[in-house]
Amino acid sequence: MAACFERSSPALKEILLKIYRAETPIEIDHHLHEFGSVEYHIQHSASAPDYVYISLSTPILSLAFLLTSRLSRYTMEMVKGISPNVVDVVDPPNAGYQLTLRLDFTRIPKGKDSMKTITAISSVQAVILSSQLKEMLVNVNSQDVSQGMYKPIKLVYHPREPFYVIKSPEKITAVFPMRFRDKIDVVIATSFFQELMDAANTEACCAKAPHCTWSAIPPPELRGEAIEDLSTNGGFVSFDITSRNVEGKRLDKTVWNLLNFYAFVKYHVKSTRGFIQRKMRTRMQNLVEVLQKTGIQEDDRIKKGVQGRNNHMKRLRIIFSSKLKVCSRQRYDVVSKMKRMRSRIKIHWFSRFRRRWLTIPTFSSLTKYEKLN
Repeated sequence: MAACFERSSPALKEILLKIYRAETPIEIDHHLHEFGSVEYHIQHSASAPDYVYISLSTPILSLAFLLTSRLSRYTMEMVKGISPNVVDVVDPPNAGYQLTLRLDFTRIPKGKDSMKTITAISSVQAVILSSQLKEMLVNVNSQDVSQGMYKPIKLVYHPREPFYVIKSPEKITAVFPMRFRDKIDVVIATSFFQELMDAANTEACCAKAPHCTWSAIPPPELRGEAIEDLSTNGGFVSFDITSRNVEGKRLDKTVWNLLNFYAFVKYHVKSTRGFIQRKMRTRMQNLVEVLQKTGIQEDDRIKKGVQGRNNHMKRLRIIFSSKLKVCSRQRYDVVSKMKRMRSRIKIHWFSRFRRRWLTIPTFSSLTKYEKLN
Protein backbone atom coordinates (compact mmCIF):
# COMPACT_ATOMS: atom_id res chain seq x y z
CA MET A 1 0.00 0.00 0.00
CA ALA A 2 2.86 2.39 0.73
CA ALA A 3 4.03 1.98 -2.88
CA CYS A 4 0.86 3.78 -4.02
CA PHE A 5 2.10 7.01 -2.39
CA GLU A 6 5.55 6.91 -3.98
CA ARG A 7 5.99 8.60 -7.30
CA SER A 8 8.69 6.17 -8.35
CA SER A 9 8.02 2.53 -9.15
CA PRO A 10 9.91 0.36 -6.61
CA ALA A 11 10.17 -2.60 -8.99
CA LEU A 12 11.40 -0.50 -11.94
CA LYS A 13 13.87 1.29 -9.67
CA GLU A 14 15.27 -2.02 -8.44
CA ILE A 15 15.82 -3.30 -12.01
CA LEU A 16 17.54 -0.08 -13.13
CA LEU A 17 19.82 -0.11 -10.08
CA LYS A 18 20.70 -3.74 -10.78
CA ILE A 19 21.74 -2.84 -14.34
CA TYR A 20 23.64 0.28 -13.23
CA ARG A 21 25.58 -1.48 -10.45
CA ALA A 22 26.42 -4.63 -12.43
CA GLU A 23 30.19 -5.11 -12.79
CA THR A 24 29.71 -6.93 -16.09
CA PRO A 25 26.97 -6.27 -18.69
CA ILE A 26 23.86 -8.40 -18.20
CA GLU A 27 21.06 -9.39 -20.55
CA ILE A 28 17.57 -8.28 -19.43
CA ASP A 29 14.25 -8.61 -21.25
CA HIS A 30 11.67 -8.20 -18.49
CA HIS A 31 7.93 -7.42 -18.45
CA LEU A 32 6.64 -5.71 -15.32
CA HIS A 33 3.00 -5.10 -14.32
CA GLU A 34 1.85 -2.69 -11.61
CA PHE A 35 -1.58 -1.75 -10.27
CA GLY A 36 -3.20 -4.14 -12.73
CA SER A 37 -3.14 -1.70 -15.67
CA VAL A 38 0.44 -0.36 -15.93
CA GLU A 39 2.98 -2.37 -17.92
CA TYR A 40 6.73 -1.86 -18.32
CA HIS A 41 9.04 -3.61 -20.75
CA ILE A 42 12.72 -3.24 -19.79
CA GLN A 43 15.39 -4.25 -22.32
CA HIS A 44 19.16 -4.24 -21.89
CA SER A 45 21.67 -6.00 -24.10
CA ALA A 46 25.22 -6.97 -23.23
CA SER A 47 26.27 -5.95 -26.73
CA ALA A 48 25.15 -2.36 -26.05
CA PRO A 49 25.69 -1.96 -22.28
CA ASP A 50 25.38 1.84 -22.28
CA TYR A 51 21.68 1.95 -23.23
CA VAL A 52 18.52 0.71 -21.56
CA TYR A 53 15.12 0.78 -23.25
CA ILE A 54 11.90 1.18 -21.27
CA SER A 55 8.51 0.82 -22.96
CA LEU A 56 5.46 1.92 -20.97
CA SER A 57 1.72 1.34 -21.30
CA THR A 58 -0.52 3.24 -18.90
CA PRO A 59 -4.26 3.99 -18.86
CA ILE A 60 -5.50 7.35 -20.05
CA LEU A 61 -7.30 9.31 -17.35
CA SER A 62 -10.13 10.42 -19.61
CA LEU A 63 -10.53 9.26 -23.21
CA ALA A 64 -13.62 11.44 -23.55
CA PHE A 65 -11.49 14.52 -22.97
CA LEU A 66 -8.14 13.58 -24.54
CA LEU A 67 -9.84 11.77 -27.47
CA THR A 68 -6.78 9.58 -28.15
CA SER A 69 -4.63 7.05 -26.34
CA ARG A 70 -1.42 8.68 -27.60
CA LEU A 71 0.43 10.93 -25.22
CA SER A 72 0.20 14.64 -25.94
CA ARG A 73 3.12 16.91 -26.72
CA TYR A 74 2.77 18.52 -23.29
CA THR A 75 3.16 15.12 -21.63
CA MET A 76 6.16 14.29 -23.81
CA GLU A 77 7.88 17.52 -22.75
CA MET A 78 7.21 16.69 -19.09
CA VAL A 79 8.76 13.24 -19.56
CA LYS A 80 11.86 14.67 -21.24
CA GLY A 81 12.22 17.09 -18.36
CA ILE A 82 12.80 14.24 -15.90
CA SER A 83 16.48 14.07 -16.86
CA PRO A 84 17.21 15.69 -20.23
CA ASN A 85 20.78 14.38 -20.44
CA VAL A 86 19.82 10.77 -19.74
CA VAL A 87 16.29 10.32 -21.10
CA ASP A 88 15.47 10.32 -24.81
CA VAL A 89 12.01 9.63 -26.27
CA VAL A 90 11.95 7.08 -29.08
CA ASP A 91 9.47 7.90 -31.84
CA PRO A 92 7.53 5.86 -32.74
CA PRO A 93 7.23 3.76 -29.56
CA ASN A 94 7.34 -0.03 -29.62
CA ALA A 95 4.19 -1.80 -30.73
CA GLY A 96 1.57 -2.08 -27.98
CA TYR A 97 3.05 0.73 -25.87
CA GLN A 98 2.40 4.44 -25.58
CA LEU A 99 5.93 5.50 -24.75
CA THR A 100 9.45 4.13 -25.30
CA LEU A 101 12.45 5.71 -23.60
CA ARG A 102 16.14 5.23 -24.25
CA LEU A 103 18.36 5.76 -21.20
CA ASP A 104 22.04 6.60 -21.60
CA PHE A 105 23.67 5.22 -18.45
CA THR A 106 27.01 6.83 -19.30
CA ARG A 107 25.48 10.25 -18.56
CA ILE A 108 24.12 9.34 -15.14
CA PRO A 109 26.03 11.31 -12.47
CA LYS A 110 28.26 9.40 -10.10
CA GLY A 111 27.80 9.10 -6.36
CA LYS A 112 24.59 9.99 -4.56
CA ASP A 113 23.23 11.86 -7.59
CA SER A 114 22.95 8.56 -9.47
CA MET A 115 20.32 7.36 -7.00
CA LYS A 116 18.33 10.59 -7.43
CA THR A 117 18.46 10.31 -11.22
CA ILE A 118 17.32 6.67 -11.30
CA THR A 119 14.54 7.42 -8.79
CA ALA A 120 13.33 10.28 -11.00
CA ILE A 121 13.33 8.03 -14.07
CA SER A 122 11.35 5.40 -12.16
CA SER A 123 8.60 7.98 -11.58
CA VAL A 124 7.80 8.31 -15.31
CA GLN A 125 4.29 6.88 -14.88
CA ALA A 126 3.46 9.41 -12.16
CA VAL A 127 4.74 12.21 -14.39
CA ILE A 128 2.48 11.06 -17.25
CA LEU A 129 -0.66 10.90 -15.12
CA SER A 130 0.05 14.22 -13.40
CA SER A 131 0.67 15.95 -16.70
CA GLN A 132 -2.60 14.58 -18.10
CA LEU A 133 -4.58 15.97 -15.16
CA LYS A 134 -2.77 19.30 -15.39
CA GLU A 135 -3.52 19.49 -19.09
CA MET A 136 -7.21 18.80 -18.55
CA LEU A 137 -7.50 21.45 -15.87
CA VAL A 138 -5.77 24.02 -18.04
CA ASN A 139 -7.60 23.28 -21.31
CA VAL A 140 -11.18 23.27 -19.99
CA ASN A 141 -12.87 26.25 -21.70
CA SER A 142 -16.28 27.83 -22.06
CA GLN A 143 -17.41 25.25 -24.63
CA ASP A 144 -17.90 22.77 -21.78
CA VAL A 145 -20.43 25.00 -20.02
CA SER A 146 -23.93 23.48 -19.80
CA GLN A 147 -26.77 25.48 -18.20
CA GLY A 148 -24.34 27.76 -16.35
CA MET A 149 -22.19 24.84 -15.07
CA TYR A 150 -19.12 23.15 -16.45
CA LYS A 151 -19.54 19.56 -17.48
CA PRO A 152 -17.85 17.10 -15.07
CA ILE A 153 -14.78 15.28 -16.37
CA LYS A 154 -14.68 11.61 -15.41
CA LEU A 155 -11.18 10.39 -14.57
CA VAL A 156 -10.14 6.77 -14.07
CA TYR A 157 -6.79 6.30 -12.33
CA HIS A 158 -7.56 2.83 -10.95
CA PRO A 159 -10.15 0.45 -12.39
CA ARG A 160 -13.58 0.67 -10.69
CA GLU A 161 -12.50 3.85 -8.89
CA PRO A 162 -13.46 6.84 -11.04
CA PHE A 163 -13.60 10.39 -9.75
CA TYR A 164 -14.82 13.65 -11.23
CA VAL A 165 -13.31 17.07 -11.77
CA ILE A 166 -15.57 20.08 -12.29
CA LYS A 167 -14.06 23.44 -13.19
CA SER A 168 -15.84 26.72 -12.46
CA PRO A 169 -14.62 30.31 -12.80
CA GLU A 170 -13.61 30.59 -9.14
CA LYS A 171 -12.54 27.05 -8.22
CA ILE A 172 -12.00 23.44 -9.29
CA THR A 173 -14.03 20.76 -7.51
CA ALA A 174 -12.87 17.16 -7.29
CA VAL A 175 -15.57 14.65 -6.27
CA PHE A 176 -14.77 11.12 -5.14
CA PRO A 177 -17.55 8.48 -4.92
CA MET A 178 -16.51 6.14 -2.12
CA ARG A 179 -17.24 2.39 -2.18
CA PHE A 180 -16.32 -0.27 0.35
CA ARG A 181 -16.91 -4.01 0.51
CA ASP A 182 -17.27 -4.37 4.28
CA LYS A 183 -19.73 -2.59 6.57
CA ILE A 184 -16.99 -2.11 9.15
CA ASP A 185 -14.88 -0.29 6.54
CA VAL A 186 -17.87 1.98 5.81
CA VAL A 187 -18.15 2.93 9.49
CA ILE A 188 -14.41 3.64 9.80
CA ALA A 189 -14.30 5.62 6.55
CA THR A 190 -17.40 7.67 7.40
CA SER A 191 -15.89 8.65 10.74
CA PHE A 192 -12.64 9.56 8.97
CA PHE A 193 -14.44 11.72 6.40
CA GLN A 194 -16.22 13.65 9.13
CA GLU A 195 -12.95 14.24 10.99
CA LEU A 196 -11.25 15.24 7.73
CA MET A 197 -14.05 17.70 6.97
CA ASP A 198 -13.84 19.24 10.45
CA ALA A 199 -10.03 19.51 10.32
CA ALA A 200 -9.81 20.89 6.77
CA ASN A 201 -12.37 23.60 7.48
CA THR A 202 -10.57 25.07 10.49
CA GLU A 203 -8.87 28.45 10.22
CA ALA A 204 -5.42 26.93 10.57
CA CYS A 205 -5.92 24.58 7.59
CA CYS A 206 -8.00 26.79 5.32
CA ALA A 207 -4.95 28.82 4.31
CA LYS A 208 -3.18 25.70 2.95
CA ALA A 209 -5.57 22.76 2.53
CA PRO A 210 -8.52 22.72 0.10
CA HIS A 211 -12.03 23.06 1.48
CA CYS A 212 -13.46 19.57 2.13
CA THR A 213 -17.08 18.40 2.27
CA TRP A 214 -18.70 14.99 2.68
CA SER A 215 -22.24 14.03 1.77
CA ALA A 216 -24.17 10.77 1.68
CA ILE A 217 -25.88 11.84 -1.57
CA PRO A 218 -24.31 12.94 -4.89
CA PRO A 219 -23.58 16.67 -5.21
CA PRO A 220 -25.66 18.68 -7.71
CA GLU A 221 -22.68 18.92 -10.11
CA LEU A 222 -22.97 15.18 -10.90
CA ARG A 223 -26.55 15.24 -12.14
CA GLY A 224 -26.89 13.30 -15.36
CA GLU A 225 -23.94 10.96 -14.73
CA ALA A 226 -24.30 7.18 -15.01
CA ILE A 227 -26.20 5.63 -12.10
CA GLU A 228 -23.59 2.87 -11.64
CA ASP A 229 -20.93 5.51 -11.01
CA LEU A 230 -23.06 7.23 -8.38
CA SER A 231 -24.12 4.08 -6.48
CA THR A 232 -22.00 4.16 -3.35
CA ASN A 233 -22.16 3.08 0.29
CA GLY A 234 -19.55 5.53 1.60
CA GLY A 235 -20.94 8.81 0.28
CA PHE A 236 -19.13 11.48 -1.73
CA VAL A 237 -16.03 13.45 -0.72
CA SER A 238 -15.47 16.81 -2.44
CA PHE A 239 -12.43 19.10 -2.46
CA ASP A 240 -12.63 22.72 -3.61
CA ILE A 241 -9.26 23.65 -5.15
CA THR A 242 -8.54 27.34 -5.52
CA SER A 243 -5.67 29.25 -7.08
CA ARG A 244 -3.60 29.18 -3.87
CA ASN A 245 -3.60 25.37 -3.94
CA VAL A 246 -2.01 25.19 -7.44
CA GLU A 247 0.61 27.91 -7.19
CA GLY A 248 4.17 26.91 -8.03
CA LYS A 249 5.24 23.59 -6.53
CA ARG A 250 1.84 23.11 -4.89
CA LEU A 251 0.36 22.13 -8.25
CA ASP A 252 2.34 18.87 -8.47
CA LYS A 253 1.54 18.00 -4.85
CA THR A 254 -2.16 18.77 -5.25
CA VAL A 255 -2.46 16.73 -8.45
CA TRP A 256 -0.63 13.74 -6.93
CA ASN A 257 -2.77 13.84 -3.78
CA LEU A 258 -5.94 13.82 -5.89
CA LEU A 259 -4.72 10.84 -7.92
CA ASN A 260 -3.93 8.87 -4.74
CA PHE A 261 -6.86 9.86 -2.53
CA TYR A 262 -8.52 6.46 -2.91
CA ALA A 263 -5.29 4.70 -1.96
CA PHE A 264 -4.85 6.97 1.04
CA VAL A 265 -8.38 6.26 2.31
CA LYS A 266 -7.92 2.50 1.91
CA TYR A 267 -4.59 2.70 3.74
CA HIS A 268 -6.20 4.65 6.59
CA VAL A 269 -9.11 2.20 6.87
CA LYS A 270 -6.78 -0.79 6.84
CA SER A 271 -4.46 0.76 9.43
CA THR A 272 -7.37 1.76 11.68
CA ARG A 273 -8.89 -1.69 11.43
CA GLY A 274 -5.56 -3.28 12.30
CA PHE A 275 -5.15 -0.87 15.23
CA ILE A 276 -8.61 -1.75 16.55
CA GLN A 277 -7.92 -5.46 16.21
CA ARG A 278 -4.61 -5.10 18.05
CA LYS A 279 -6.34 -3.16 20.81
CA MET A 280 -9.02 -5.82 21.07
CA ARG A 281 -6.44 -8.60 21.26
CA THR A 282 -4.50 -6.68 23.91
CA ARG A 283 -7.69 -6.05 25.86
CA MET A 284 -8.61 -9.72 25.60
CA GLN A 285 -5.17 -10.78 26.80
CA ASN A 286 -5.43 -8.40 29.76
CA LEU A 287 -8.84 -9.79 30.67
CA VAL A 288 -7.55 -13.36 30.41
CA GLU A 289 -4.61 -12.48 32.64
CA VAL A 290 -6.94 -10.88 35.18
CA LEU A 291 -9.17 -13.96 35.16
CA GLN A 292 -6.17 -16.25 35.50
CA LYS A 293 -4.80 -14.21 38.39
CA THR A 294 -8.24 -14.21 40.01
CA GLY A 295 -8.49 -18.00 39.62
CA ILE A 296 -5.01 -18.47 41.10
CA GLN A 297 -5.81 -16.17 44.00
CA GLU A 298 -9.10 -17.99 44.58
CA ASP A 299 -7.29 -21.34 44.56
CA ASP A 300 -4.72 -19.97 46.99
CA ARG A 301 -7.47 -18.59 49.19
CA ILE A 302 -9.27 -21.95 49.18
CA LYS A 303 -6.03 -23.77 49.95
CA LYS A 304 -5.29 -21.34 52.73
CA GLY A 305 -8.85 -21.76 54.03
CA VAL A 306 -8.57 -25.55 53.99
CA GLN A 307 -5.15 -25.39 55.60
CA GLY A 308 -6.48 -22.93 58.16
CA ARG A 309 -9.40 -25.22 58.97
CA ASN A 310 -7.02 -28.17 59.28
CA ASN A 311 -4.78 -26.18 61.58
CA HIS A 312 -7.81 -25.10 63.59
CA MET A 313 -8.98 -28.69 63.92
CA LYS A 314 -5.51 -29.74 64.99
CA ARG A 315 -5.50 -27.06 67.64
CA LEU A 316 -8.97 -28.12 68.76
CA ARG A 317 -7.85 -31.73 68.96
CA ILE A 318 -4.80 -30.74 70.96
CA ILE A 319 -6.86 -28.59 73.30
CA PHE A 320 -9.56 -31.23 73.57
CA SER A 321 -7.04 -34.00 74.22
CA SER A 322 -5.28 -31.91 76.86
CA LYS A 323 -8.59 -31.05 78.50
CA LEU A 324 -9.61 -34.71 78.25
CA LYS A 325 -6.43 -35.71 80.00
CA VAL A 326 -7.06 -33.16 82.71
CA CYS A 327 -10.67 -34.27 83.06
CA SER A 328 -9.67 -37.95 83.17
CA ARG A 329 -7.06 -37.14 85.76
CA GLN A 330 -9.58 -35.21 87.84
CA ARG A 331 -12.12 -38.02 87.44
CA TYR A 332 -9.53 -40.52 88.59
CA ASP A 333 -8.81 -38.40 91.61
CA VAL A 334 -12.52 -38.09 92.44
CA VAL A 335 -13.11 -41.82 91.99
CA SER A 336 -10.13 -42.68 94.09
CA LYS A 337 -11.38 -40.33 96.79
CA MET A 338 -14.83 -41.87 96.62
CA LYS A 339 -13.33 -45.31 96.92
CA ARG A 340 -11.39 -44.22 99.90
CA MET A 341 -14.55 -42.78 101.43
CA ARG A 342 -16.46 -46.05 100.91
CA SER A 343 -13.71 -48.30 102.23
CA ARG A 344 -14.00 -49.85 105.75
CA ILE A 345 -12.48 -48.14 108.72
CA LYS A 346 -9.90 -50.40 110.25
CA ILE A 347 -9.66 -50.34 114.06
CA HIS A 348 -6.74 -52.01 115.68
CA TRP A 349 -7.73 -55.20 117.76
CA PHE A 350 -11.32 -54.87 116.54
CA SER A 351 -11.26 -58.20 114.73
CA ARG A 352 -10.21 -60.04 117.86
CA PHE A 353 -12.91 -58.30 119.81
CA ARG A 354 -15.55 -59.29 117.23
CA ARG A 355 -14.54 -62.93 117.23
CA ARG A 356 -14.71 -63.10 121.00
CA TRP A 357 -17.75 -61.07 121.92
CA LEU A 358 -19.80 -60.64 118.84
CA THR A 359 -20.05 -64.19 117.60
CA ILE A 360 -23.50 -65.59 116.84
CA PRO A 361 -24.12 -68.86 118.57
CA THR A 362 -24.85 -71.90 116.45
CA PHE A 363 -27.88 -74.14 117.16
CA SER A 364 -28.25 -77.73 116.09
CA SER A 365 -31.64 -78.83 114.87
CA LEU A 366 -33.22 -81.84 116.50
CA THR A 367 -35.42 -82.51 113.60
CA LYS A 368 -33.83 -84.07 110.60
CA TYR A 369 -35.15 -83.98 107.12
CA GLU A 370 -34.77 -86.44 104.33
CA LYS A 371 -34.75 -85.68 100.69
CA LEU A 372 -37.58 -87.09 98.77
CA ASN A 373 -36.97 -88.54 95.38
